[in-house]
Amino acid sequence: MASTRDIRRRIKSVKNTRQITKAMELVAASKMKKAQQAALAGRPYAELLAQMLAALADRVEEAQHAFLVRREVKTRGIILITSDKGLCGPLNSNVFKVVTDIKTPAKYAVIGRKGAQFIARTRRQLLADFPANDRVAFGDIRVVAEFMTKQYLEGAVDTVEVIWPRLRNTLVQVPTVLPLLPLSSVKEAVEELRAESGTVSVPKGTLESQMIFESSAETVLAALLPLYVNRQVFHQALDAKASEHSARMVAMKTAKDNATKLLGDLTLEYNKARQAGITQEILEIAAAQFSAA
Repeated sequence: MASTRDIRRRIKSVKNTRQITKAMELVAASKMKKAQQAALAGRPYAELLAQMLAALADRVEEAQHAFLVRREVKTRGIILITSDKGLCGPLNSNVFKVVTDIKTPAKYAVIGRKGAQFIARTRRQLLADFPANDRVAFGDIRVVAEFMTKQYLEGAVDTVEVIWPRLRNTLVQVPTVLPLLPLSSVKEAVEELRAESGTVSVPKGTLESQMIFESSAETVLAALLPLYVNRQVFHQALDAKASEHSARMVAMKTAKDNATKLLGDLTLEYNKARQAGITQEILEIAAAQFSAA
């Protein structure tokens, strides 16, 4: 049996660990709430963009825009969103399993240090890597989206897809693949925006049919579709950040609970060791008195 001094040292260490994990759990919970609020704050923008695209859908020839032209897929372009830090359970490893299953040629732009390390370690083709800051700024994500859009338009990649951990609920984050380019149609983009913004249906004869575009509907569409792509990548980055904080909160809560259980076991072991020591001392005293008598 370990000495009481060793057990006391372990108890102190476990208490410190429990205190740290509890603090990290509270911080992650606060950050998760802020990330979810940031995602909800973008709903009005998504609905307005959906209205404008819906007004353009029947006024333009979709095949004329490069984002809507399908071509043979030789190389996939993938935006991989992970975290910069660990201690978030199997969040990143689950996303990496999806990447591992990709057997076709692909080029990657990675948001997050963990993803960049994985791509380099597995010797996949990394085009660029970007940091995953706690505060997801649209300006930072727009750089990533525009970089991959440029690769698509120049023919370096034939698709643009996003892989990220999608937040289903606090306990479940599902690795998801979202095809961005080429777009199937403008109407499908409108449906995706309205699904994210929470708009179930829009009455006919609303603002959309009354919109007038200058100089032309084609010019406006050419300006709006890159905004749509930027907005989609930004939305997934916010979702990934909420998933990260949620996974970290759950992982830290589990670590805290395990530390509490271990602390109880160590306390019981310490009490047994101390009782055994006291009993041994009483026996030694009794034996000494018996010998003297």
